[in-house]
Amino acid sequence: MAQNLEGKKIAILVEKGFEQVELEKPKAALEEAGAQTHLISPRSGSVKAWDMKDWGKEFSVDKELGAAKAEDYDGLLLPGGVMNPDYLRANDQAVAFVKAFVDSRKPIAAICHGPWTLIEAGAVQGRKMTSWPSLKTDLANAGAHWVDEEVVTDNGLVTSRKPDDIPAFNKKMIEEFAEGKHDRK
Repeated sequence: MAQNLEGKKIAILVEKGFEQVELEKPKAALEEAGAQTHLISPRSGSVKAWDMKDWGKEFSVDKELGAAKAEDYDGLLLPGGVMNPDYLRANDQAVAFVKAFVDSRKPIAAICHGPWTLIEAGAVQGRKMTSWPSLKTDLANAGAHWVDEEVVTDNGLVTSRKPDDIPAFNKKMIEEFAEGKHDRK
């Protein structure tokens, strides 16, 4: 990747059931660009991925959510999967962690069902976004302008629809994370 993320720390927030490829490929792209990544979860030890149609690999948690602070990170990645963001949006601590990134105007990248957690954090009002198609109504009802495009950026918020969009998602995510904080209206 062309952008340099040396010295940047990126939080990756997950619960069990995140889509494996939506963690692995963006995480690898971030690290290739020089970023340090931390897998953060409400669970300790490890967290299990979903791999398209069945359970996937276990991934080691770098930091439990209770010990993580948004102020220690330069950006946030929210992988999708159906279970993962559904669990996260029902977890007050996870929602507060995401909201801290929103409030501090730090860049956030969310793919597939990842925007569900952004809705709960009050982060989508007036924003142009995309997602897995089944979230279209949820996002519109929360005040977002939903579009069917492979990747959408809106003042530091990067969203994509599905695993096929990961190359475009990674490129824009790295670009936005390299830019840092964004002014939002």
